[in-house]
Amino acid sequence: MKRVLLANPRSYCAGVERAVQTVERALEIYGPPVYVRNEIVHNRHVVETLKGRGVIFISENDEAPEGSVVIFSAHGVAPEVHVSAARRGLKTIDATCPLVTKVHQEARRFADGDYDILLIGHEGHEEVIGTIGQAPERIHLIDGPEDAAGVTVRDPAKVAWLSQTTLSVDETMRTVRQLRERFPLLTSPPSDDICYATQNRQQAVKQLAPSCDLVIVVGSRNSSNSVRLREVALAAGARAAHLVDFAHEIDEAWLAGADTVGLTSGASVPDSLVEGVLAWLADRGFTDVTEVTSGRETTVFALPQELRAELRNSSARQVMSP
Repeated sequence: MKRVLLANPRSYCAGVERAVQTVERALEIYGPPVYVRNEIVHNRHVVETLKGRGVIFISENDEAPEGSVVIFSAHGVAPEVHVSAARRGLKTIDATCPLVTKVHQEARRFADGDYDILLIGHEGHEEVIGTIGQAPERIHLIDGPEDAAGVTVRDPAKVAWLSQTTLSVDETMRTVRQLRERFPLLTSPPSDDICYATQNRQQAVKQLAPSCDLVIVVGSRNSSNSVRLREVALAAGARAAHLVDFAHEIDEAWLAGADTVGLTSGASVPDSLVEGVLAWLADRGFTDVTEVTSGRETTVFALPQELRAELRNSSARQVMSP
């Protein structure tokens, strides 16, 4: 019998839902074009869909005309980005995930306490760039356990660690253990920086992977949390694991000899893409679908305050109009 083990939770997390809704509501309120600094979330389908609705993605604030609406992505930005936007008179909406904002606040707090901060993350990732920008003179990037041996700090008694929110939990803790060997007084953040959604999706994959001949992860290659899911699947015992954006990217040769396929998706992936893969697999005989649940997610984040204020003003104008 050919079966699919479907991970739950999967697809959009609360931060991604909030970011995508922010762009959609901004389009409704202001009309196109709306500018978004960097990809609002790391997913090809989402980005291309929003482009089709009039969103223009930019890399720098000066690519947006003065006075235009610019949304900062879920990955967060450095303080200097807010300053440069104000200088250009841009109307900004900050869609940074609240869990990333939490890491920014921790970075500033540790910097104010004169700590050296060891930020575990991937060089060049937008989230890492934004976090380093909170305290660039105090933050050292640690890109994996191998970087732990080479870092130098001013005072080994005043060192703290933070992490990118979308990393592998297991790899991050290996890095922390390496750092703690060098710095026994290493201070941890008040709570885990790796977001609840990343941890939940990894845990679901760990549960299903040992039973799978193949695990398919729906997600884009520039999505850190999606890439980590593939790595977690392999580490947890899946015989093979592949990352795809769409069902048509699946190679039928991957199914050779496979009776059980695991299926999940990154936190920036709309569930419609997972449904497309399920349909593709069903056409090839994988019709028995069982959900593997690792937890229940109830978190909901409010829209950015700038957008909420605009919505309130819009409602008030409608009430006052004759």
